[in-house]
Amino acid sequence: MSKETMSAKVKELRELRRMQEELSGMIEAVQDEIKAIMTAQETETLTGADWKITWKPVTSSRLDSTALKRELPEIASRFMLQTTSRRFVLA
Repeated sequence: MSKETMSAKVKELRELRRMQEELSGMIEAVQDEIKAIMTAQETETLTGADWKITWKPVTSSRLDSTALKRELPEIASRFMLQTTSRRFVLA
């Protein structure tokens, strides 16, 4: 692939990422408006003809690996998994 073609692809990718950021901001704003309506109505669920929105508290339990490593480092090291991945970065 020529440098000109690659430069065009990078320019396209940058523009698409800019558009994505803009759309993400717009999506977040609309979601916040809907959440404000739901808060005002004191409801966790809204339904329409072809849609349903829920906004409920969710509780999850997760392992505090930092505390485990601090308190029981020998046990923590026995259960550590290493993974390898590739990171795509455009600078």
